[in-house]
Amino acid sequence: MLISSTVADERLTTAHRAKLAYVYVRQSSVNQVRQHQESTELQYRLVDRAIGLGWPPERVQVIDEDLGKSGAGAVDRHGFQKLIAEIGLGNAGLVVSLDASRLARNNRDWHQLLELCSVFGVLIADGERLYDPRAYHDRLLLGLSGIMSEAELHQLRMRLHQGERQKAARGELRLPLPAGLAYDRAGTIVLNPDEEVQARLHLVFAKFRELQSARRVMRYLERNGLSLPVRPLLGPSPHEIVWRAPDSARVLSILQNPAYAGAYVYGRRQKDPSRCRPGSLTGTVKVAIGDWAVCLHAAHPGYIQLGGVHGQPGATGR
Repeated sequence: MLISSTVADERLTTAHRAKLAYVYVRQSSVNQVRQHQESTELQYRLVDRAIGLGWPPERVQVIDEDLGKSGAGAVDRHGFQKLIAEIGLGNAGLVVSLDASRLARNNRDWHQLLELCSVFGVLIADGERLYDPRAYHDRLLLGLSGIMSEAELHQLRMRLHQGERQKAARGELRLPLPAGLAYDRAGTIVLNPDEEVQARLHLVFAKFRELQSARRVMRYLERNGLSLPVRPLLGPSPHEIVWRAPDSARVLSILQNPAYAGAYVYGRRQKDPSRCRPGSLTGTVKVAIGDWAVCLHAAHPGYIQLGGVHGQPGATGR
């Protein structure tokens, strides 16, 4: 519910209105932006909230660069970083957001925002209330809002993970596939219908059985000018097959992928928070075979038998 009120508020001063009002708009994912357009429009209408608090339209700026981005961290949220910068430069008199969860989903970013707003005398407004971070009771309410927002995100993640795992245990979770496999129209996993892709992968496994070394397989491919099919899992699907020059990592990724043995595996990798670095995709580590959350044998067609290559000590880079 949005409340546009012209009722005087002692917390609002001429000094606040002499600066800009910033309306922060965010949705957590591209799918939410597409499927929940009403929520996005509701956030854009917060401009009227700022106008109702006394800001002329030309002094209300919308920051919407973070549409489709999670609020779990600030590293990749350029809009949030811009907002922080504008506050630090003394340009902001008011920050408007639908609720605390739009601004930040972790206490570190939330309290950074509150501290800056307190230092520079910036007011915060949502759809219903106006807050002064310098005032004790308002700061307490804002702090509780941040705690609840972070707790809600943690609960959402737990439910999502539990739902994914249950679906994976039934073999129904749609997993990203390597280049040699594909989903047919019915959603069933099949060998890639591209015969050249199939032939190249059969060759890799045959040569490994013959040469017993991933590096020797790579050198064989190099000598014969043979590329390897790769499916880069970047951006929205569908992910098209591309051909890349062979190297040890690509050969090993083929030899050690259980999907090529017809196994449906969930939980081969997991996040290690101690290895995460801001602004990068690091922090993902391999999980030991015995610790895979789900491993369904003979779940779909493959290029080898499970253990035929993956289980051999020889499937290394030597």
